[in-house]
Amino acid sequence: MDRRELLKLIALATGTAFVGGEFFLSGCTNPEAGPSVEFSQDDVAYLDEVGETILPKTNSPGAKEAKIGAFMTIMVNDCYSAADQKAFHAGLQQLNDECKKMHDVTFMKATPEQRKSLLIKLDGDAKEYAKKKPDFDAQQVKKQKEEHEKGNTGFEKERWTAHYFSMMKQLTISGYYTSKEGRMGSMRYTPVPGKYDGDLNYKKGDKAFAGLD
Repeated sequence: MDRRELLKLIALATGTAFVGGEFFLSGCTNPEAGPSVEFSQDDVAYLDEVGETILPKTNSPGAKEAKIGAFMTIMVNDCYSAADQKAFHAGLQQLNDECKKMHDVTFMKATPEQRKSLLIKLDGDAKEYAKKKPDFDAQQVKKQKEEHEKGNTGFEKERWTAHYFSMMKQLTISGYYTSKEGRMGSMRYTPVPGKYDGDLNYKKGDKAFAGLD
């Protein structure tokens, strides 16, 4: 699976376009990114645990083994716009607040079961939030037209910002399945270049193939 196909699948899974996807694909820095905000080691550890709850270790490596927290910080600093960066950083606190409200404990002190139930709720909230985007776009077009009619030609439409949990989920999945641990651990790995075999045996339940291209 190539990166473009992966981003399409992630967008379907989260109900919204992959944030910063064009820069993830091109390897370029978003010109609309704000000044890089240094994430603390505590932040990285926190994001590792969020990612591990989304993609836990089973018979395959989990997101934490793929160093997903560090991956998220690079993506946010390099590929997110300033507005998206602000939403992501605010989301770190919001997720913790939601955990306290739901379980009366911080996320880092929550049990795996408590973390899972919290993220299931947030995933539902994020998908409901994403459904409002078409209405938001229509409202902005209407508002722009009204402002132009008033002579305010300098009016700029507000930009949609994805739900913070959608961002975290997208980054977890993309970081995991483009990492060595994710590709080699959760999928059958065949080195590239390698021998082509058009008639390779496949048994039901076998993992899909992946190359590290």
